[in-house]
Amino acid sequence: MREIILDTETTGLKPADGHRIVEVGCIELLNCIPTGREWHRFINPERDMPDEAYRVHGLSADFLSDKPLFLDVADELLEFVEGARLIMHNAPFDFAFLNAEFERCERMLLAWENVVDSLALARRRHPGSPASLDALCKRYGVDLSAREKHHGALVDCKLLASVYVELVGGHQARLELAVSSGEESPIGGIAPVATARPAPLPSRLSAGEAQAHAAFIETLGENALWNRL
Repeated sequence: MREIILDTETTGLKPADGHRIVEVGCIELLNCIPTGREWHRFINPERDMPDEAYRVHGLSADFLSDKPLFLDVADELLEFVEGARLIMHNAPFDFAFLNAEFERCERMLLAWENVVDSLALARRRHPGSPASLDALCKRYGVDLSAREKHHGALVDCKLLASVYVELVGGHQARLELAVSSGEESPIGGIAPVATARPAPLPSRLSAGEAQAHAAFIETLGENALWNRL
Protein backbone atom coordinates (compact mmCIF):
# COMPACT_ATOMS: atom_id res chain seq x y z
CA MET A 1 0.00 0.00 0.00
CA ARG A 2 1.26 3.46 -0.92
CA GLU A 3 1.01 6.05 1.86
CA ILE A 4 2.24 9.61 2.23
CA ILE A 5 3.32 11.08 5.56
CA LEU A 6 2.42 14.77 5.31
CA ASP A 7 2.99 17.79 7.55
CA THR A 8 2.53 21.54 7.19
CA GLU A 9 3.73 24.67 8.93
CA THR A 10 1.47 27.73 8.89
CA THR A 11 1.17 31.35 9.95
CA GLY A 12 -1.52 30.51 12.53
CA LEU A 13 -4.23 28.14 13.67
CA LYS A 14 -7.19 28.71 11.35
CA PRO A 15 -7.35 29.29 7.59
CA ALA A 16 -10.70 31.04 8.12
CA ASP A 17 -8.79 33.78 9.97
CA GLY A 18 -6.60 34.43 6.93
CA HIS A 19 -3.70 32.20 7.94
CA ARG A 20 -1.69 30.42 5.25
CA ILE A 21 0.64 27.48 4.73
CA VAL A 22 4.36 28.32 4.73
CA GLU A 23 5.89 24.83 4.45
CA VAL A 24 4.80 21.39 3.26
CA GLY A 25 6.73 18.16 3.73
CA CYS A 26 5.87 14.70 2.39
CA ILE A 27 7.51 11.27 2.66
CA GLU A 28 6.39 8.27 0.62
CA LEU A 29 5.89 4.87 2.26
CA LEU A 30 5.26 1.60 0.48
CA ASN A 31 3.96 -1.12 2.79
CA CYS A 32 5.18 0.96 5.76
CA ILE A 33 8.71 1.24 4.35
CA PRO A 34 10.09 4.67 3.26
CA THR A 35 10.89 4.56 -0.45
CA GLY A 36 13.28 7.51 -0.34
CA ARG A 37 10.91 9.75 -2.31
CA GLU A 38 10.23 13.07 -0.61
CA TRP A 39 8.48 16.32 -1.53
CA HIS A 40 9.30 19.51 0.36
CA ARG A 41 8.66 23.18 -0.32
CA PHE A 42 8.81 26.47 1.55
CA ILE A 43 5.92 28.72 0.49
CA ASN A 44 5.42 32.47 0.40
CA PRO A 45 2.20 33.08 2.39
CA GLU A 46 1.72 36.56 0.93
CA ARG A 47 1.26 38.01 4.40
CA ASP A 48 3.14 38.81 7.62
CA MET A 49 4.41 36.21 10.09
CA PRO A 50 2.89 36.45 13.59
CA ASP A 51 5.39 36.17 16.43
CA GLU A 52 3.59 33.14 17.89
CA ALA A 53 4.02 31.17 14.66
CA TYR A 54 7.61 32.32 14.17
CA ARG A 55 8.52 31.00 17.62
CA VAL A 56 7.20 27.56 16.58
CA HIS A 57 8.90 27.07 13.21
CA GLY A 58 11.39 29.93 12.87
CA LEU A 59 10.29 30.88 9.33
CA SER A 60 10.30 34.64 8.91
CA ALA A 61 8.37 36.67 6.36
CA ASP A 62 11.71 37.86 4.97
CA PHE A 63 12.98 34.29 4.48
CA LEU A 64 9.75 33.29 2.73
CA SER A 65 9.47 36.40 0.55
CA ASP A 66 11.31 34.86 -2.44
CA LYS A 67 9.75 31.38 -2.12
CA PRO A 68 7.07 30.14 -4.55
CA LEU A 69 3.39 30.78 -3.95
CA PHE A 70 1.15 27.82 -3.14
CA LEU A 71 -0.40 28.27 -6.57
CA ASP A 72 3.02 27.60 -8.11
CA VAL A 73 3.46 24.23 -6.39
CA ALA A 74 -0.15 23.01 -6.04
CA ASP A 75 -0.03 20.75 -9.10
CA GLU A 76 3.30 19.22 -8.01
CA LEU A 77 1.88 18.42 -4.60
CA LEU A 78 -1.32 16.90 -5.98
CA GLU A 79 0.72 14.75 -8.36
CA PHE A 80 2.95 13.51 -5.54
CA VAL A 81 0.06 12.47 -3.27
CA GLU A 82 -2.26 11.17 -6.00
CA GLY A 83 -3.66 7.72 -5.24
CA ALA A 84 -2.01 7.48 -1.81
CA ARG A 85 -3.44 7.37 1.67
CA LEU A 86 -2.40 10.48 3.61
CA ILE A 87 -1.05 10.16 7.16
CA MET A 88 -1.12 13.36 9.24
CA HIS A 89 -0.72 14.00 12.96
CA ASN A 90 -3.75 16.04 14.05
CA ALA A 91 -5.07 15.60 10.53
CA PRO A 92 -8.03 18.03 10.73
CA PHE A 93 -5.54 20.91 11.10
CA ASP A 94 -3.40 20.09 8.04
CA PHE A 95 -6.41 18.92 6.02
CA ALA A 96 -8.27 22.21 6.55
CA PHE A 97 -5.24 24.31 5.57
CA LEU A 98 -4.44 22.24 2.48
CA ASN A 99 -7.99 22.32 1.15
CA ALA A 100 -8.24 26.05 1.85
CA GLU A 101 -5.13 26.56 -0.29
CA PHE A 102 -6.35 24.20 -3.04
CA GLU A 103 -9.72 25.93 -3.10
CA ARG A 104 -8.04 29.33 -3.31
CA CYS A 105 -6.13 28.30 -6.42
CA GLU A 106 -9.09 26.36 -7.88
CA ARG A 107 -7.58 22.91 -7.66
CA MET A 108 -9.03 19.52 -6.72
CA LEU A 109 -9.70 19.18 -2.98
CA LEU A 110 -8.37 16.32 -0.86
CA ALA A 111 -10.88 13.68 0.25
CA TRP A 112 -11.18 13.02 3.98
CA GLU A 113 -11.78 9.29 3.39
CA ASN A 114 -8.17 9.03 2.15
CA VAL A 115 -6.77 10.50 5.39
CA VAL A 116 -5.53 8.75 8.54
CA ASP A 117 -5.14 10.87 11.68
CA SER A 118 -2.16 9.40 13.51
CA LEU A 119 -3.05 11.46 16.60
CA ALA A 120 -6.46 9.77 16.85
CA LEU A 121 -4.79 6.43 16.12
CA ALA A 122 -2.30 6.98 18.97
CA ARG A 123 -5.08 7.93 21.39
CA ARG A 124 -6.92 4.70 20.58
CA ARG A 125 -3.74 2.65 20.85
CA HIS A 126 -2.59 4.28 24.12
CA PRO A 127 -5.70 5.66 25.85
CA GLY A 128 -4.94 8.15 28.61
CA SER A 129 -1.31 8.60 27.57
CA PRO A 130 0.25 11.67 25.92
CA ALA A 131 -0.10 11.45 22.16
CA SER A 132 1.94 14.38 20.90
CA LEU A 133 4.64 13.60 18.35
CA ASP A 134 7.34 14.23 20.96
CA ALA A 135 5.64 11.90 23.45
CA LEU A 136 5.24 9.14 20.87
CA CYS A 137 8.86 9.43 19.77
CA LYS A 138 9.95 8.98 23.39
CA ARG A 139 7.58 6.02 23.83
CA TYR A 140 8.95 4.24 20.78
CA GLY A 141 12.59 5.25 21.19
CA VAL A 142 12.71 7.48 18.10
CA ASP A 143 15.65 9.93 18.12
CA LEU A 144 14.33 13.48 18.64
CA SER A 145 17.65 15.30 18.28
CA ALA A 146 16.82 16.58 14.78
CA ARG A 147 13.62 18.20 16.06
CA GLU A 148 15.44 19.79 18.96
CA LYS A 149 17.73 21.55 16.49
CA HIS A 150 15.08 22.49 13.93
CA HIS A 151 11.29 22.22 13.94
CA GLY A 152 10.01 21.87 10.40
CA ALA A 153 7.59 19.98 8.20
CA LEU A 154 10.08 17.53 6.70
CA VAL A 155 11.74 16.82 10.05
CA ASP A 156 8.34 16.08 11.57
CA CYS A 157 7.45 13.85 8.61
CA LYS A 158 10.53 11.71 9.18
CA LEU A 159 9.73 11.39 12.88
CA LEU A 160 6.08 10.61 12.19
CA ALA A 161 7.06 7.96 9.64
CA SER A 162 8.97 6.10 12.36
CA VAL A 163 6.13 6.53 14.86
CA TYR A 164 3.42 5.51 12.39
CA VAL A 165 5.15 2.23 11.58
CA GLU A 166 5.14 1.40 15.30
CA LEU A 167 1.49 2.43 15.71
CA VAL A 168 0.30 0.08 12.97
CA GLY A 169 2.69 -2.75 13.83
CA GLY A 170 4.56 -2.37 10.56
CA HIS A 171 7.90 -3.67 11.84
CA GLN A 172 6.31 -6.82 13.20
CA ALA A 173 4.28 -7.36 10.04
CA ARG A 174 7.37 -7.03 7.82
CA LEU A 175 9.36 -9.41 10.00
CA GLU A 176 6.61 -12.04 9.87
CA LEU A 177 6.42 -11.68 6.09
CA ALA A 178 10.18 -12.12 5.74
CA VAL A 179 10.23 -15.18 8.00
CA SER A 180 7.42 -16.85 6.08
CA SER A 181 8.95 -16.15 2.66
CA GLY A 182 12.67 -16.59 3.33
CA GLU A 183 13.34 -13.04 2.11
CA GLU A 184 15.76 -10.59 3.64
CA SER A 185 14.83 -9.69 7.19
CA PRO A 186 14.36 -5.98 8.03
CA ILE A 187 16.96 -6.38 10.75
CA GLY A 188 19.53 -7.76 8.31
CA GLY A 189 20.46 -11.10 6.78
CA ILE A 190 18.23 -13.75 5.24
CA ALA A 191 15.44 -14.85 7.52
CA PRO A 192 14.96 -18.62 7.82
CA VAL A 193 11.92 -20.20 6.20
CA ALA A 194 9.37 -21.27 8.82
CA THR A 195 8.91 -25.02 9.17
CA ALA A 196 5.89 -27.02 10.22
CA ARG A 197 5.42 -28.06 13.84
CA PRO A 198 6.70 -31.58 14.58
CA ALA A 199 3.32 -32.37 16.16
CA PRO A 200 0.02 -30.46 15.86
CA LEU A 201 -1.26 -28.59 18.89
CA PRO A 202 -4.14 -30.26 20.72
CA SER A 203 -7.61 -29.00 19.79
CA ARG A 204 -9.11 -26.36 22.06
CA LEU A 205 -12.66 -27.36 21.13
CA SER A 206 -14.78 -29.10 23.73
CA ALA A 207 -16.51 -32.35 22.78
CA GLY A 208 -19.81 -30.50 22.46
CA GLU A 209 -18.31 -27.82 20.21
CA ALA A 210 -16.68 -30.45 17.98
CA GLN A 211 -20.00 -32.30 17.67
CA ALA A 212 -21.87 -29.09 16.81
CA HIS A 213 -19.24 -28.23 14.18
CA ALA A 214 -19.51 -31.67 12.58
CA ALA A 215 -23.28 -31.32 12.43
CA PHE A 216 -22.93 -27.95 10.73
CA ILE A 217 -20.50 -29.35 8.12
CA GLU A 218 -23.06 -32.00 7.18
CA THR A 219 -25.47 -29.23 6.18
CA LEU A 220 -23.00 -27.82 3.62
CA GLY A 221 -23.33 -30.71 1.17
CA GLU A 222 -20.85 -33.12 -0.44
CA ASN A 223 -18.90 -30.39 -2.32
CA ALA A 224 -18.16 -28.30 0.78
CA LEU A 225 -14.54 -27.22 1.16
CA TRP A 226 -14.40 -28.67 4.67
CA ASN A 227 -14.83 -32.18 3.23
CA ARG A 228 -11.53 -31.83 1.37
CA LEU A 229 -9.51 -31.01 4.48
